[in-house]
Amino acid sequence: MSEVQRGSGGHAGAMPSTTSTSYAARHSPLLSAFDRFASGVTRWAGTPAAFCAALLVIVAWGATGPLFGFSENWQLVINTGTTIVTFLMVFLIQQSQNKDSVALHLKLNELLAANRQASNRMIGIEGLDEQDLREVASFYLRLSERAKETGPLKEAHSIDEEGMPTDAPQRGRRLAA
Repeated sequence: MSEVQRGSGGHAGAMPSTTSTSYAARHSPLLSAFDRFASGVTRWAGTPAAFCAALLVIVAWGATGPLFGFSENWQLVINTGTTIVTFLMVFLIQQSQNKDSVALHLKLNELLAANRQASNRMIGIEGLDEQDLREVASFYLRLSERAKETGPLKEAHSIDEEGMPTDAPQRGRRLAA
C-alpha cells in the first residue's frame, strides 16, 4: 500500500500526522463513511436519549432476574453485552477524538500562521517526540515564571528567541529563559 493509503503510522487506517502530505492528499470513501458513522454514533451516545435507552436496558435486565433465577447465564448476558458495546465504542470515540484533535491542530496552525509575533516554527509541533515536547513545555514554564516576576508588564515572546529543541546540536541542550 502507498503512504497515502497507509498513513504515516505504517498500517492501513492509521491516523497520519497532520504535518504529513499524506494527510492532506488522502481521501478514502471507506474512511469517510466510517468517520460519518463514528461521528453520528458518538454524538448520539452523549444524548439524554442514549442514556435513557441504556438505563431501560439495565432496568429490563434487572427486572428479568427473578424470572431467570438470577442465574449465571442471566448475569453473563449483561456482562457480554456491556463488554461488546464498550469495546466497539472505544474505537468509535477514538476516531472522533482523532478528527477533533486534527481539527484543533489545524485551527491553531492557522492562528500561528496569521499572527506576526508568533513563531511559524510552532506549526506542526505535534510531530515532535516526547523529549522535544518536554523541552518546549519547559521553555514556556520558565517564561510563565518570568512573567510572574515582572508583574503586570506585558511583553511579547516567542520560542524563536531561544530556538526550538530540535535546533539543538545534541539532545541534552536546554532552552534558556
